[in-house]
Amino acid sequence: MESGTFEDIIAFAIKKEEEAIDSYGSMAEKTKLPGIKELLLELKEEEKNHKKLLQNITPERIESLKIKEVMDLKISDYLVEEPPSPEMSFQDLLILAAKKEQRAVELYSDLGDRAEEEELKRLFDFLVTQEKSHKLKLEKEYDAHVLEWD
Repeated sequence: MESGTFEDIIAFAIKKEEEAIDSYGSMAEKTKLPGIKELLLELKEEEKNHKKLLQNITPERIESLKIKEVMDLKISDYLVEEPPSPEMSFQDLLILAAKKEQRAVELYSDLGDRAEEEELKRLFDFLVTQEKSHKLKLEKEYDAHVLEWD
């Protein structure tokens, strides 16, 4: 997507959120493990909330958004992503979801770098922080439930 109008960018971002909602919902329907199903449905709800937030954003509201720095644990950056399957493990799910969020971070970062208007740059910065927050949550789950420290 090339940098467009505010409305174009919001529509694009909403479409991406809808794709994530569908993806997490589809995986939740296919999984056989209750714990994984619960996490997938939680992720689906987060994406729905993100979509709702985007649907209510106006250029005036962008100015009031707090864009904060989000820590990046980088745990999933070095892990291999497996394709989704009904038999996927909790670990595989966390990696898959974190990688999906990282791709969204990269997309919005790239679009923000190409944006010319400050309002649009700020919007992309906000979207980047939202996606980074999702990735951080997933990596914290990975750290708490998968990584074993001696």
